Amino acid sequence: MPDTPSFTISKVDPDQEQSILPALIHLLQDTVAHGASIGFLPPLNTEEAHNYWTSVFQDIARHSCVLLIARDEGQLIGSIQLGLATKPNALHRAEVQKLFVLHSQRRRGIGRALLQAIEQIARDEKRTLLILDTRQGDAAEQLYHTAGYQEAGTIPAYARNANGTLDSTVFFYKLLD
Repeated sequence: MPDTPSFTISKVDPDQEQSILPALIHLLQDTVAHGASIGFLPPLNTEEAHNYWTSVFQDIARHSCVLLIARDEGQLIGSIQLGLATKPNALHRAEVQKLFVLHSQRRRGIGRALLQAIEQIARDEKRTLLILDTRQGDAAEQLYHTAGYQEAGTIPAYARNANGTLDSTVFFYKLLD
């Protein structure tokens, strides 16, 4: 029988901002420091990370974003976001955003579990189309393939990396039942 994961996943409410903000800042800085292509370049200072998470909590309060976090023995070890489209012709879709797992916690199934949990949130929100993108060649690309996401295409020279060169990004979509 496979081991049951020791981590838990929960939805974040706007009133949790102050209590989990330091851990979210650490998670973001760790993710960027270990080379993830998530819109930031290393070194990511605390103020920039703080400003990012403050904007996420504003989106949560506006009901345009859902944030899930993974914890293990009280430590925040991962997160994922769902950007909810708000235009009248787009209420059926959402964007999977910013899947983060602490570098020290990777390869435990946390990313896959967060992805599955955010897909259930999307279903609960009556979203039937999910989209996302990731840097070509990253481990996340394989995760999305094995989770049933279909590759929509690749854009070359999409985002600058820490070395100053430009990386391609791959766009994916998934139709939910």
